[in-house]
Amino acid sequence: MIRIAFFGHDAADAAIRRRVRGFLDDGLSVTGFMMHRRDPGAIDWENIDLGETRDGAFAQRIARVFTGARLAAAARDKLAAADVIYARNLDMLACAFLAKRHAKLDTPVIYESLDVHRLLTRPDVIGAAMRWLERTLLKRTAGLVVSSPGFIRNHFERYYPGNYRAFIVENRLAPGADYGARACERKAALGDATQPLRLGWVGNLRCKRSLDLLCQLADQFPDRLEIHLHGQPARTEVPVFEPQIDARQNMTFHGRYRSPEDLAGIYNALDVVWAGDFMEAGYNSVWLLPNRIYEGGYFCTPSIAPAGTETAAWLDGHACGLIVEEPLGRTLPEIIAWLIADRTPIAAHASALGRLPDETFIQPPGFLAGIIREILGRTH
Repeated sequence: MIRIAFFGHDAADAAIRRRVRGFLDDGLSVTGFMMHRRDPGAIDWENIDLGETRDGAFAQRIARVFTGARLAAAARDKLAAADVIYARNLDMLACAFLAKRHAKLDTPVIYESLDVHRLLTRPDVIGAAMRWLERTLLKRTAGLVVSSPGFIRNHFERYYPGNYRAFIVENRLAPGADYGARACERKAALGDATQPLRLGWVGNLRCKRSLDLLCQLADQFPDRLEIHLHGQPARTEVPVFEPQIDARQNMTFHGRYRSPEDLAGIYNALDVVWAGDFMEAGYNSVWLLPNRIYEGGYFCTPSIAPAGTETAAWLDGHACGLIVEEPLGRTLPEIIAWLIADRTPIAAHASALGRLPDETFIQPPGFLAGIIREILGRTH
């Protein structure tokens, strides 16, 4: 059995938990070396706590890299037992290498970059320094894992050609869980256009422009559109959240949800999903492939995405979603008005989603283990 030491930025983060669950489901052993940003609650794996960090507090997070490395090295026996170190995000990659150095280990390290942070895209000396750090560490890794080919084309190939070995692990649903029936035939049936259209924003609610656009839609279609928000708002990016929702009768914030337990109830109650993101417009937000296109896709709920993004390219390539051009303040209400009056496009895209194999949305069993073995040069 391959043993993984997983360096994560937040033990409570849903994506962290999904990746750990994916490793465990594939028969790998995981020991976490993780920080936390809130009470992580029940943890399903052995975990070494590396301390608390705060959203947006970059100086504090940098300091925690050094103290976290010392805490990890203090658990040397557990760290040394690992066959490979798996580090998510640049700060945890630095923490992992420091811990290796303190513990005097030569364990191979895999770098998982699911977001290219805005500091890495800056054209100034700060951006150059961050890219120097990433290049220095990347050259010493055994493999690079990204969730979208957009990250390879636009960032890693641009700045570090020849310095990495990349593997793409999309943000698909984890194998091994029961997501229930897809109910695509029901979704593909023409909906009743006399009922309000149900639009959802699901996941990490971190984009102020998206919230503003949805609020504008709610105001423009007060009786014909319902907007449902599920997830955790990023307070540093959207400081005024609940008051905007409470001010509109046709907007509802449902709060945090459990995955996979709540996914069927969420997506089966929606007609379409908003899949735009502008938190790091022109960079990370253009390159990423969000969880919601896979979650919604499995439940045959089509997504709407801004043109010119990797998300739009994915939807276009699978012929299963709606793409809207700028200026969104004009074109998004136009497409919503169209869908309110005619549900046929939604039914057509739901049918297209239903024809796609489950593996489009759910990661196949053994996929993660195969990548780890390939990086380590192992066979079954």
